[in-house]
Amino acid sequence: MTNKLKSQVQEVQVTKQNDDLRNRLSRYREINISVTGRKSGRTISNPVWFVFDDGKLYLLPVKGSDTQWYKNVLEKPSIRIDVRGEEAAVKAIPVTDTKQVTSVVEKFRGKYGTDVKKYYSKFDVAVVAEIG
Repeated sequence: MTNKLKSQVQEVQVTKQNDDLRNRLSRYREINISVTGRKSGRTISNPVWFVFDDGKLYLLPVKGSDTQWYKNVLEKPSIRIDVRGEEAAVKAIPVTDTKQVTSVVEKFRGKYGTDVKKYYSKFDVAVVAEIG
Protein backbone atom coordinates (compact mmCIF):
# COMPACT_ATOMS: atom_id res chain seq x y z
CA MET A 1 0.00 0.00 0.00
CA THR A 2 1.41 3.39 -0.93
CA ASN A 3 1.84 6.14 1.66
CA LYS A 4 -0.85 8.21 -0.05
CA LEU A 5 -3.33 5.33 0.09
CA LYS A 6 -2.46 4.61 3.75
CA SER A 7 -3.09 8.27 4.56
CA GLN A 8 -6.48 8.18 2.82
CA VAL A 9 -7.49 5.00 4.69
CA GLN A 10 -6.50 6.57 8.03
CA GLU A 11 -8.46 9.72 7.16
CA VAL A 12 -11.60 7.66 6.39
CA GLN A 13 -11.21 5.79 9.70
CA VAL A 14 -10.87 9.04 11.67
CA THR A 15 -13.88 10.55 9.87
CA LYS A 16 -16.00 7.46 10.66
CA GLN A 17 -14.90 7.56 14.32
CA ASN A 18 -15.85 11.24 14.55
CA ASP A 19 -19.21 10.58 12.89
CA ASP A 20 -19.92 7.72 15.33
CA LEU A 21 -18.88 9.90 18.27
CA ARG A 22 -21.01 12.86 17.11
CA ASN A 23 -23.97 10.53 16.57
CA ARG A 24 -23.75 9.19 20.11
CA LEU A 25 -23.22 12.66 21.60
CA SER A 26 -26.42 13.79 19.90
CA ARG A 27 -28.40 10.84 21.32
CA TYR A 28 -27.34 10.41 24.94
CA ARG A 29 -27.70 12.39 28.17
CA GLU A 30 -24.58 11.25 30.02
CA ILE A 31 -20.95 10.50 29.20
CA ASN A 32 -17.90 9.43 31.16
CA ILE A 33 -14.93 11.75 31.33
CA SER A 34 -11.48 10.70 32.46
CA VAL A 35 -9.07 13.26 33.85
CA THR A 36 -5.59 12.97 35.33
CA GLY A 37 -5.46 13.55 39.07
CA ARG A 38 -3.47 16.70 39.79
CA LYS A 39 -1.92 15.18 42.93
CA SER A 40 -2.05 11.43 42.32
CA GLY A 41 -1.38 11.39 38.57
CA ARG A 42 -3.96 8.60 38.30
CA THR A 43 -6.76 8.46 35.76
CA ILE A 44 -10.06 9.37 37.40
CA SER A 45 -13.38 8.73 35.62
CA ASN A 46 -16.70 10.39 36.32
CA PRO A 47 -20.13 10.23 34.70
CA VAL A 48 -21.26 13.74 33.74
CA TRP A 49 -24.05 15.51 31.94
CA PHE A 50 -23.10 17.44 28.85
CA VAL A 51 -24.43 19.44 25.94
CA PHE A 52 -23.18 18.83 22.42
CA ASP A 53 -23.89 21.78 20.16
CA ASP A 54 -22.38 22.83 16.84
CA GLY A 55 -19.31 20.61 17.18
CA LYS A 56 -18.58 21.67 20.74
CA LEU A 57 -18.91 19.68 23.94
CA TYR A 58 -20.02 21.73 26.96
CA LEU A 59 -19.48 20.51 30.51
CA LEU A 60 -20.78 22.11 33.68
CA PRO A 61 -19.09 21.06 36.94
CA VAL A 62 -21.73 20.20 39.56
CA LYS A 63 -20.03 22.25 42.29
CA GLY A 64 -18.57 24.82 39.93
CA SER A 65 -14.92 25.69 40.56
CA ASP A 66 -14.98 23.50 43.71
CA THR A 67 -15.53 20.34 41.62
CA GLN A 68 -12.51 18.02 41.79
CA TRP A 69 -12.50 16.99 38.12
CA TYR A 70 -12.56 20.69 37.16
CA LYS A 71 -9.54 21.39 39.39
CA ASN A 72 -7.76 18.49 37.68
CA VAL A 73 -8.59 19.92 34.23
CA LEU A 74 -6.94 23.20 35.23
CA GLU A 75 -3.68 21.28 35.77
CA LYS A 76 -3.97 18.85 32.83
CA PRO A 77 -6.48 19.95 30.19
CA SER A 78 -6.33 16.74 28.16
CA ILE A 79 -9.36 14.58 28.96
CA ARG A 80 -10.87 11.42 27.52
CA ILE A 81 -14.55 11.13 26.84
CA ASP A 82 -16.45 7.86 26.51
CA VAL A 83 -19.90 7.85 24.99
CA ARG A 84 -21.08 4.25 25.32
CA GLY A 85 -17.94 2.78 23.79
CA GLU A 86 -16.97 5.59 21.43
CA GLU A 87 -13.94 7.33 22.90
CA ALA A 88 -11.91 10.41 22.09
CA ALA A 89 -9.19 12.53 23.61
CA VAL A 90 -10.10 16.23 23.74
CA LYS A 91 -8.57 19.40 25.07
CA ALA A 92 -10.72 20.91 27.81
CA ILE A 93 -10.85 24.69 27.82
CA PRO A 94 -11.97 26.24 31.13
CA VAL A 95 -14.58 28.99 30.84
CA THR A 96 -14.69 31.60 33.60
CA ASP A 97 -16.31 34.57 31.86
CA THR A 98 -19.69 35.10 33.55
CA LYS A 99 -21.56 35.72 30.29
CA GLN A 100 -20.12 32.58 28.67
CA VAL A 101 -20.80 30.44 31.77
CA THR A 102 -24.40 31.70 31.80
CA SER A 103 -24.70 30.67 28.15
CA VAL A 104 -23.56 27.13 29.02
CA VAL A 105 -25.98 27.00 31.97
CA GLU A 106 -28.81 27.97 29.59
CA LYS A 107 -27.78 25.19 27.19
CA PHE A 108 -27.97 22.74 30.10
CA ARG A 109 -31.40 24.06 31.14
CA GLY A 110 -32.56 23.57 27.55
CA LYS A 111 -31.48 19.92 27.62
CA TYR A 112 -32.12 18.91 31.25
CA GLY A 113 -34.81 21.36 32.39
CA THR A 114 -35.28 22.07 36.09
CA ASP A 115 -32.95 19.20 37.06
CA VAL A 116 -30.03 21.60 36.51
CA LYS A 117 -31.11 23.73 39.47
CA LYS A 118 -31.71 20.59 41.54
CA TYR A 119 -28.28 18.99 41.00
CA TYR A 120 -25.92 21.89 40.31
CA SER A 121 -24.96 24.14 43.21
CA LYS A 122 -22.52 26.68 41.80
CA PHE A 123 -22.46 28.33 38.38
CA ASP A 124 -19.08 30.10 38.25
CA VAL A 125 -17.24 27.99 35.64
CA ALA A 126 -17.79 25.68 32.68
CA VAL A 127 -15.66 23.67 30.27
CA VAL A 128 -15.77 23.51 26.48
CA ALA A 129 -14.02 21.11 24.08
CA GLU A 130 -13.96 20.94 20.30
CA ILE A 131 -15.01 17.62 18.79
CA GLY A 132 -13.01 17.13 15.57
